[in-house]
Amino acid sequence: MVACALMIGAIAASCYRPFWRGWLIGLWALVLGAFFVLMMGGRFGLVPVETSRWGGFPLTVMLSTISLLIAFPLAILVALGRQSKMAGIRTICVLYVELIRGVPLISVLFMASFMLPLFMPQGSTIDVLVRVLIGMTLFTAAYLAEVVRGGLQALPKGQVEAAQSLGLGYWQTTFKVVLPQALRLVVPATMNTFIGAFKDTSLVTIVSLYDLTGALQLALGDADWRKFFFEGQLFVAAIYFVFCYAMSRYSLWIERHLNTGTRRQ
Repeated sequence: MVACALMIGAIAASCYRPFWRGWLIGLWALVLGAFFVLMMGGRFGLVPVETSRWGGFPLTVMLSTISLLIAFPLAILVALGRQSKMAGIRTICVLYVELIRGVPLISVLFMASFMLPLFMPQGSTIDVLVRVLIGMTLFTAAYLAEVVRGGLQALPKGQVEAAQSLGLGYWQTTFKVVLPQALRLVVPATMNTFIGAFKDTSLVTIVSLYDLTGALQLALGDADWRKFFFEGQLFVAAIYFVFCYAMSRYSLWIERHLNTGTRRQ
């Protein structure tokens, strides 16, 4: 419960502009470190817990948060790579996006969980939680890359030409002119992908990790709890609704906040 509260607190702090400072990165590092220490146990008198036995709402929050934190910058790089003039980089990015988007998330999780260890050196292995995180991150990044690319294409060419006329280089133009405007244009689509990633964590049961919905199914397997099937499903649905609705409202707030200078009266 403490680990989950820390993660949600860090997410809430990251949603407000006054907290958008350099120390926020340090805060996230501390929160993630504390989260894994509390969940893994073995310290401070806590019983050690294998990652394969993690479950419930903390697993849902952790998987969605970390996968999105890693997927977002990766998606920006892939989107820029798809518009690169270097044929090799552009081809790699196109193949990655089309390959990942061409299969369902269940297939990606299955490949990451059961096929990835086959490519590892003899005697070495990767934790199941890490494999699932890799699969979810790559899947989410592919969809986010297309969202970001849409924003890049919607940006008027004159913006780039104006930046170049001022003597800005490629990276200065990209990070100071192009990306801020492109990301502002795709806030609704980006948040839609975030909400989808949050709900897609329920698919990790395919690799024997039990998130919020998986924990409910395990509980309902007990005869004492089976009679509360309807109440349990309503409770889980209410949790998903509250978090998805909060993300939706935050998206609207971000749109109003960023479009102050361009909003039509």
